[in-house]
Amino acid sequence: MSAETPMLAQYRRIKARFPDAIVMFRLGDFYEMFEEDAKIAARELELALTSRAFSKDIRLPMAGVPAHHVTSYIGKLIAKGYKVAIVEQLEDPKKVKRLVKRDVVRVITPGTVVEEALLRDRLENYLAAVAPSPDGRAFGLAAMDLSTGEFFTTQLEGPEAEQALMEELARLSPAELVLPESRAREEAWVARLKGERTVRISPVADAAFDPEQARRSLLEHFGVASLQPFGCEGLPWAIAAAGAALHYVKSSQISDLRHLRHLSTYHRDAFMGLDPITRRNLELTETIRERRTEGSLFAVLNHTATAMGARLLRRWLLQPLVDIEAIRMRLDAVEELVRDGLLRQDLRRLLDGLYDVERLVGRIGFGNANARDLVALKRTLQRIPQIRSRLLWAQSARLQALRDALDPCVEVVSLIDRAIVDDPPILLREGGLIKPGYHEELDRLRRAEEEGRRWLAELEQRERARTGIDSLRVRYNEIFGFFIEVPRSKANQVPADYERRATITHAERFVTPELKARETQILATRERIEDLEYELFVEIRGKVAEHIERLQGVARHLAELDVYQALAEAAARYGYTRPIVEESDRIEIREGRHPMVERCLPPGEPFVPNDAELSHACRLIILTGPNLSGKSVYIRQVALIALMAQMGSFVPARSARIGVVDRLFARVGASDDITAGISTFMAEMMETAYILHHATPRSLVILDEVGRGTSTYDGMSLAWAVAEALHDEVQARTLFATHYHELTRLAERLEGAINMTMAVREVGDQVVFLRRVVPGAADKSYGIHVARLAGLPDWVIRRAQQILAELEGARRGPELPAARPEQPPALPREFEEAYRLLQELLGLDLVNITPLQALLVLNEFQTRWRQLLSLRGEPR
Repeated sequence: MSAETPMLAQYRRIKARFPDAIVMFRLGDFYEMFEEDAKIAARELELALTSRAFSKDIRLPMAGVPAHHVTSYIGKLIAKGYKVAIVEQLEDPKKVKRLVKRDVVRVITPGTVVEEALLRDRLENYLAAVAPSPDGRAFGLAAMDLSTGEFFTTQLEGPEAEQALMEELARLSPAELVLPESRAREEAWVARLKGERTVRISPVADAAFDPEQARRSLLEHFGVASLQPFGCEGLPWAIAAAGAALHYVKSSQISDLRHLRHLSTYHRDAFMGLDPITRRNLELTETIRERRTEGSLFAVLNHTATAMGARLLRRWLLQPLVDIEAIRMRLDAVEELVRDGLLRQDLRRLLDGLYDVERLVGRIGFGNANARDLVALKRTLQRIPQIRSRLLWAQSARLQALRDALDPCVEVVSLIDRAIVDDPPILLREGGLIKPGYHEELDRLRRAEEEGRRWLAELEQRERARTGIDSLRVRYNEIFGFFIEVPRSKANQVPADYERRATITHAERFVTPELKARETQILATRERIEDLEYELFVEIRGKVAEHIERLQGVARHLAELDVYQALAEAAARYGYTRPIVEESDRIEIREGRHPMVERCLPPGEPFVPNDAELSHACRLIILTGPNLSGKSVYIRQVALIALMAQMGSFVPARSARIGVVDRLFARVGASDDITAGISTFMAEMMETAYILHHATPRSLVILDEVGRGTSTYDGMSLAWAVAEALHDEVQARTLFATHYHELTRLAERLEGAINMTMAVREVGDQVVFLRRVVPGAADKSYGIHVARLAGLPDWVIRRAQQILAELEGARRGPELPAARPEQPPALPREFEEAYRLLQELLGLDLVNITPLQALLVLNEFQTRWRQLLSLRGEPR
């Protein structure tokens, strides 16, 4: 068998070090992949799969991508969960006569992306690590965003620890999950951790999760004697998770990670609890149907001017506070900017156009920032004195603190301004990075290079005069170096000392002894300039990196200031007011509005505001009313107003008083999980069970149409029992929207329950929805009217009205509903089934049902109607 070629041997040595990565191997202007990597890349990137012979007996599959487009291909692989190792040529192939040295310069996984082109600027990119305790009753969770240097951890304990872990992972939505090797083999557990997300699972040796080993790793990295300043001393599993995450990135990244300079510890009870179902149902960051940002609460509030501000706003939205003093300090800052419109507009102007300092600093610390990144950092820092000056007379405590904490980093600005040209090239090896006057040796070399250029220009003029060939040119390329080029028609006029170097289609190329002698000096000077510029840039970048902690502080403070002005801008534009957040059991909203719905209304159509009042004495509101009347909008807007108040935002209401909510639950519609074998009704019951197990008297619960997924009496019984449990046992503040009018009798039996309804006005056979919430109970559902609006054929509507009249008559007495004229009287069993089918049809939520759900429901209705008709002897 033939021996491997040197290049193949080099490739296989590198591949052996990164067996779980797709190795992109630089060969000239392409990155090539071989063997199994080539097959994967060809399939995932839709590349042509070719092959290459490395010897007489060795031919390997091969696929390649152009070097100048490699980033987009890497992005596609990362998005699909792959790990990529980039192998670069460490020498110039033109300067060596042997195999070019190559090695891995970057390992990229979904959770370790720092490249700007591969990141979404307004979303974090988290790598998370989970450290389970041996008894399974505690979990450590750590997450880091390598693109910004954010690094935090927490410990979750108790019987609900695993559920809490799932909720935190759903909130963070990490791109990569680091797990102990032994637990990563448990497919069912890993599937629960991943949920519906695309997450790369990266197993790490169990030893990395040992709390003591992890602690030593963290102490060494941060250069401290104790983890007390980071708040995790005494939390072994939080330490284990953080240490394992750090171990993973250090073992896989070719970088010293100097921008990971701080570890923060958080506790879940410092924030309002929001489970994934609630976040989805309230459409906090994306809409339910299209899963788009537009139409979400984040989109309404996002008037940030910077990417780092947008990311912080999103974090505040998903983690509302429960500490009243911290909430009030945020509200004070927003209020000052609402009142002082000139200050707000000036801050927006000064923040607009600022670069993403968090990610700039991340690239600087990671060691892959280019000269343009440093110039962008300088321009951002140069704005800080103006921002501080504009905040000179700020009154609120947070704005004053931000003003005093904003560090202009004068030394960094001065260094970059003295060293880096204002418009540097993107590629570091292109030259022209360093300003004249910064480095004496570089200036001397540049003068020598300029002298060389002048000499070449003079040589061209002399040779034109000597030969009489006006079109003679002195040229250069990387293959031949410097040469004299003359048209082929003039070649017979060249002097005898010209040495022919090449012939091309239209010209001849020559060199002279004088040109060859000077060429070596000119090229050596040019090469030394390029090398020295690169060395100087790396040195400058390293000096800037010494200030990373200060720069990260600047980024945090600018982001917070940006969020305050964004919330103030939303409040000023949309007429929001400051809420009162207090330690009480009351929620009192006057003329509240739904923040997203009011933004989607046609021009000139006003949103109808409504009041809401909840307390321990009035903790259960039974809300009835027809479909399309606004029940779901109303209960959602109460929840959203409470959430906005606790995140520190003004709210869409004339006034609002919010007793702190510890957990917010929103069950406003469920959908099938066919792959898991879970029906709509089962999903609804699971969500309701979760609420009953986790809500407290300080919680706010909104429920919409509990029990609608089963038969009428089953559903009504369940809804009744759930409402009683929330009132009697849980005692949470609850808004309970329902079509079961029988539930309105709860207000007579439960001291803390009241009835509210959506007002309607009947005009002839038409119904006008007034969108107004009023005391009392609805006596009709108006489902047939809604069905008419949805476009059901008139003959179906007429038949439904006839059946409804007959059924309602049957419910008032012992008579059974009359059958259609040409049919014999219906049997009691058929009547009951027909009644159930009609009730279920009228109870369908046509606004929120998906096309797939509609098809499944229609199929079920057809089957059941055919069974009913077969009992009557009618053709199906």
